[in-house]
Amino acid sequence: MKTPLIMVYPRCEDREKTRRLEMVLDQIMERYDVTVISKLEDFHSLQGKKILFAISLGISGINLEYFRFLKKMRTETDLLEGCTGAILIDGASELYTKSVARELMFTANLCGCAFPGRGMVEGTGSLQNFNIQAMNLELDNMGAYIAAALRMVDQLAAFAPNPKEKSNLLVLHASNHKTSNTAMLWNMVKEYLPQEKIGIKEISLRNGTIQDCSGCPYKMCMHFSEKMNCFYGGVIAEQVYPSILECDAVLLLCPNYNDALSANLTAFINRLTALFRKNQFYEKQLYAIVVSGYSGGNIVAEQAISAMSMNKTFRLPSRFAMLETANDPASILKVEGIEERAKDFARNMTCHLVGEEAKERLM
Repeated sequence: MKTPLIMVYPRCEDREKTRRLEMVLDQIMERYDVTVISKLEDFHSLQGKKILFAISLGISGINLEYFRFLKKMRTETDLLEGCTGAILIDGASELYTKSVARELMFTANLCGCAFPGRGMVEGTGSLQNFNIQAMNLELDNMGAYIAAALRMVDQLAAFAPNPKEKSNLLVLHASNHKTSNTAMLWNMVKEYLPQEKIGIKEISLRNGTIQDCSGCPYKMCMHFSEKMNCFYGGVIAEQVYPSILECDAVLLLCPNYNDALSANLTAFINRLTALFRKNQFYEKQLYAIVVSGYSGGNIVAEQAISAMSMNKTFRLPSRFAMLETANDPASILKVEGIEERAKDFARNMTCHLVGEEAKERLM
């Protein structure tokens, strides 16, 4: 008996533009019992379902029907409660596929959809993004594209929540706790986490000099990776690498100053490549707290998604990020309703990390 799967497929009217994507989808439909949703009218509550989002972008990077689906997800915030998703996105140029995919993953996640690590496969116009995979698999690029899509959907079908009786949470930041609104918000959230069930370790990336990855030759990077190390050493290799291996989840504290992850967090993600070469992170969860001085928190959250989940394979639990706006020092403490939202975020983390029973005790 085939595994059931929902395919959300906002169709493009130009059949020529969707031909390559449909070649991939045909392979998926042979393997799974697929129900296709191509009309907005059929896109209603899908709670608890496994969903493949299939988006055709064409040369423009715009699918008008897709935007109607996106609008519905942004206005019905429990539409995908308890769902797990993956994204297959196909374009006719070298641009737009990843930016559209991470926007979609962020939006779906906000309305209740979790994603497995590396839960996105993109086909750019030339398919040159599959050059290395094709070489490794001894296939042409189209064959590698199909293989990647099938592997992702198999992973989606097998995905299951992974709470533990006791979980370890690693918190990474580069903030001054005396003045940082982001750190103050984290302290608020921390008060509502059951620390007898969730062990918390905080590492400051402000300690010492954090050197960014300079792209060492592959063999050199692999040499250090074998020893769970990196050429540049320092706090990343000495403290962060062992803590990543030990933890069940990573929480990034992300102040938004320039619509980008901070330099030290970016350096951490880049340096994580050395550890990632020998260790993948599919069973580890990703969380983020993003505080913006003005706006743009979604941009920073999407960067965390693409770097840590789409790339580095961390699984994305539903509603993985808490996003707030606060400018002056300590002004986060005066934001209306902040205490209750901090408590809700802690409840969500607790549910994913140690199970529903622990969540209920907080209510």
